[in-house]
Amino acid sequence: MSSILKAENIVKQYAAHRALDDVSIDVPKGCIYGLLGPNGAGKTSLIRIINQITRPDEGQVFFDGTPLAPEHISQIGYLPEERGLYKKMEVGEQAMYLAQLKGMSKREAKQKLSMWFKRFDISPWWNKKVEELSKGMAQKVQFIVTVLHEPKLLILDEPFSGFDPINTNIVKNEIYRLKEEGTSIILSTHNMGSVEEICDQIALINNSKKILDGTVKQVKQDFKEGIYNIEFKGNMISFTNALGAACELLNSENLDGRISAKVKLAPNISTNDLLKAIVGQVEVFGLQEVIPSMNDIFIKKVGENSITKEANDE
Repeated sequence: MSSILKAENIVKQYAAHRALDDVSIDVPKGCIYGLLGPNGAGKTSLIRIINQITRPDEGQVFFDGTPLAPEHISQIGYLPEERGLYKKMEVGEQAMYLAQLKGMSKREAKQKLSMWFKRFDISPWWNKKVEELSKGMAQKVQFIVTVLHEPKLLILDEPFSGFDPINTNIVKNEIYRLKEEGTSIILSTHNMGSVEEICDQIALINNSKKILDGTVKQVKQDFKEGIYNIEFKGNMISFTNALGAACELLNSENLDGRISAKVKLAPNISTNDLLKAIVGQVEVFGLQEVIPSMNDIFIKKVGENSITKEANDE
């Protein structure tokens, strides 16, 4: 699959602080790409380089197969986490102004804005002052002007901030629709639930370095630890004895007459081996593999990386 954006070996130094240290990412066309990391990890520095606000000290960025250049700015839409609407301007006037800054004619801007305002159910706010908008309303306006010029690449930084569940779902559906129409999307967020739900691929940055990347599905598979939930009815002691040394009992709880136990299999033990050992000792109702969440993986990898960095700095 061809790339809409490729950053190769990016280094960015600010005085004594290295914000990015040999970071490379590859964003496929038509992909929702999660750019993840704790605060101060280097995500914003990378986004600023992609938007040509700053330049890398080392490395190169390619957009749609060619070196990133000023003419590519019109093909990128950026929704920053910190919103930038002028409070004293009317909403429609502000949206028209921003649309024309992106090179749209007044007529085209008015036509497309009217469509988007109807879609987001904010048409009655056209003549209101921006300062009268709630945070969620202002967020809708900012989202609209970010996507209005139909950029090839969208960079969305915490796009669901300030939204209630209904409006969050509306914006998610628009992100899905834009992807289906061919837009590539970089999603920078701390919300791992959103990452798990909508991202195709991710890159995790911590302490200025990329420490993990891949498809969401593959990353989750890679972090499996051979842990299973077993639901059964029977004697707990008999169940524990049947596990023997091949499986580690991690925890258990009673659920209305049944027991739910979490066990970790030894590397050479299969689920068939597990079932053979316990069937006959207890009545098994269910066996399910525990797949780690993106939140679990984020915490694990960032924690490991931070410990390694501290050890190396000593």
